[in-house]
Formats: sequence, structure tokens, C-alpha cells
Amino acid sequence: MRLESRRKKMGIPRARTLHVVGAVCAVAASAALMTGCGGDGGKTTAAASKEAVPIPPATPSDGPSGSAQLTEDQTARKELLGVTKVTFDKAAATAVGEVSGSKLAELDLKGLDDNDNDKSKSPSPSGTPSPSPSGSSAAPEWVAEVVEKDGTTHTVRIDAISGKVIQTVAETDQDAGDKREMADRIARATQTPQEAAKVATDKQKGTVTSINLDDNDNKALIWSVDVVTKDWNKTDFEIDAVKGTITREEVDSD
Repeated sequence: MRLESRRKKMGIPRARTLHVVGAVCAVAASAALMTGCGGDGGKTTAAASKEAVPIPPATPSDGPSGSAQLTEDQTARKELLGVTKVTFDKAAATAVGEVSGSKLAELDLKGLDDNDNDKSKSPSPSGTPSPSPSGSSAAPEWVAEVVEKDGTTHTVRIDAISGKVIQTVAETDQDAGDKREMADRIARATQTPQEAAKVATDKQKGTVTSINLDDNDNKALIWSVDVVTKDWNKTDFEIDAVKGTITREEVDSD
């Protein structure tokens, strides 16, 4: 709260005091009492000078308003995670449970940073959209990709508040080559997504908001893991999907 300086109220009384003292001295001079008047005038002047010392303005104390402000992305992360009730591991288990024999290849909490909610595909199970932190009509979601042994990929959408499955659909645009590639990638990933997430959160305490099986720039198979920390920054990890070691770590402080 901004505090204003205290007003100096002594100016007018001081002027009046000096004026009266001057008049008294003038009368006393005509009566040949200069010495007594001079003594009183010295005391009055000293008192007036003492009163004239200015009062320094009040300085506001440090408080919450003086703390660093969150960025737009940090605020979005804080709001979204504040209403998300379903954790990464629960969403992962729900997703693979929807397709028998499948394995998780990707899982993202939609609505984080880029506001990519992808809500136009279908309504919520109840038919009534749930509230979201941004004030839109749709609830935050976990969107997963799970892969069968032959490489067939399914998208599973999960309400991040209730944990209910909103939609499960198989991809229809995969050809034989796409399926072979996905099947090979899943087979080579000896580190599970849960293990990769643990490696990331052991290094940086926080909440997993995304995990994705992919090839990095060196064509190595990695789990890309996003972790949001308590200061609402996000750390991006690359975890070797075979060795389970961290190959890259980058903090997004925006």
C-alpha cells in the first residue's frame, strides 16, 4: 500500500508566533527594555528553529506487493496446476488401460503455456463442459498416445479434474510404414515413461506435465519430460530411453 508523506502543520503557527514576538519586542524597545526582549526573542527563535526541522516522509514497508511478479506463462502454469487433480502417473495408467496391451508413447497436460486445449473434438462425458482456470468452457485435459504391439496408435483424452476418459480413438491415417516405426520405437524404449519421469523429478523436484517418446537431434531415442517447479518455471529434460541418463536439461523461466 502506498503511503503519502505526513503534512507539515507547523508553518502557520510558527509564523504567527514570530509575528507576536516581533510586536512585543517593538513595544519593549520603546519602554527601554531591550535586554529582556532580546533574551525572550532568542528563546523563541530557538524554539521556532527546532519546530522547523522537517519530518521525513514515511517509507512503505516491504511486503507481498514488493515481491517479483509472475510472468504470463508462470501464471498460466500456476492456475492450471491449481485445478488439475489427476497426476501424470494416474493419467498414464488410465490411458494404457483403455487399449489392451498398449504402451504409452506420449502424454501432455493441455492448457499449459500454449493454451492448446484441443477441445473442439467432443464434449465432456456429462455433456456439460467443466470450468477451466482461463475462464473458457472446457476443463484441462491429459491427452495421451498409446501404441499397440503392431504400432497402431490410439489417442486417449482424459479429464484432468475428474479423471474420466472423454474420448478414445484409433488413428486412421497410419500406413504400414508408420506402424512399423512406432512399433520399433516402443520396442527399443527399455526405460518406461514412469522411470524417465522419476529420473527427471529426482534431479528437479516438481510436477510432470508432459512426456514424449521421440528422437533427439542426434537420432538417439529419448523421453522428453517437462517438469514444473514450485517457482512455476518449467524444466525440459531429455532422458535416454535406453540408458535412463539425462542427456539435456533446460530451464524455461518465462
